[in-house]
Amino acid sequence: MRLGCIGDDFTGSSDLANTLAKGGMRVVQYCGIPAHAAPADVDAGVVALKTRSIAPADAVAQSLATLEWLRAQGCEQIFFKYCSTFDSTPEGNIGPVIDALAAVLDAHRVIVCPAFPGAGRSIYQGHLFVMDRLLNESGMQNHPLTPMVDADIRRWLAPQTRHAVGHVAAVDVFAGPERIAQALAAQHAAGHRLIVADAIRDADLMAIGAAARGLPLITGGSGVALGLPANFGCTPAPVAWQGQPGRAAIVSGSCSTATRAQVAHHAARHPAREIVAADVIEGRLDATEIADWLLAQEGLPLAYSSADPAEVARVQDRFGREAAATAIEKLFAEVARRLVAGGVTRLITAGGETSGAVVEGLGLTDLAIGPEIDPGVPALRARPDLVVALKSGNFGAEDFFEKADRMLKANP
Repeated sequence: MRLGCIGDDFTGSSDLANTLAKGGMRVVQYCGIPAHAAPADVDAGVVALKTRSIAPADAVAQSLATLEWLRAQGCEQIFFKYCSTFDSTPEGNIGPVIDALAAVLDAHRVIVCPAFPGAGRSIYQGHLFVMDRLLNESGMQNHPLTPMVDADIRRWLAPQTRHAVGHVAAVDVFAGPERIAQALAAQHAAGHRLIVADAIRDADLMAIGAAARGLPLITGGSGVALGLPANFGCTPAPVAWQGQPGRAAIVSGSCSTATRAQVAHHAARHPAREIVAADVIEGRLDATEIADWLLAQEGLPLAYSSADPAEVARVQDRFGREAAATAIEKLFAEVARRLVAGGVTRLITAGGETSGAVVEGLGLTDLAIGPEIDPGVPALRARPDLVVALKSGNFGAEDFFEKADRMLKANP
């Protein structure tokens, strides 16, 4: 293994694995820290953790344990992947994890670049945009766990890290890899260890990737990995895939603007059932009822708890943020187990926390990377008789669910 990747959730990790696979690398996504050595032919290992919203000390411990496994596989470079919307709070764990990894790897010019232009995320003058909106005006300010109220990544990261945060401006990024490398060196000389890099085009990410050749640690969204396969002598290649026949179902726990639009689009055309969080928390609704309903439907049924931000806030105020999130995640984990036991062979999920709960509920370990459904979301084979799509909340076109099912059951 040459490139080792640590992901803070399951959806973004599959996105990263997809990016590397399209670049020609042999990639395996691991769900949690593997208990076995990687096959000898794996170029890149992506270890997906569920650390995005947990306490910094716990996230650091899991990330360092993952780093130890990756280094034991012979990795030459480490990539720490977080969300392209930099999901965190001032007390979040992105900075602490970067600090801990940098200390072990003796990394002093650490790129911080959550940009993903293909999905509408760009960084300009250190500020993160979602399409034409600043991050804090994009709907992310209403995120139930990690509300993003400041688009300046330098300012948002500063309280999370022990180190000074620098910046490589767009004018240097546009000038190409050599200028980027010079700018990184200048920022390091000025006392900055974590360095936010602007990027508004895929070409910028390719240039940043080239400039990162030889750096022990890179951090960012999956987009910045576009330029990494070439550093290892890999060239783009088609991703192999074999579709899966059988039954399909969708579960959605994301409350993002994009997912709520996808839910509305799908519900107008297919069977759909809303899951009211209060009913779950107070015991009026359980996983058996939801799974039985999904299994009784024809076509492509959807069960969702994707409420609008005002309703989410009311539930959190009434029951507590942690209690509400835990109840829904446990529900989806059990629903997934019952769906697969009931014969579902294609399972589509929406939301990072929901996807993580489903992966853990099903006990999935290694995921084979398939073709891209929408930017940032690949088809995944979990078992010989089960394929999945794990969609981050803000990703995907309005008809994503239908498109995902077509890809999951399609043959070349």
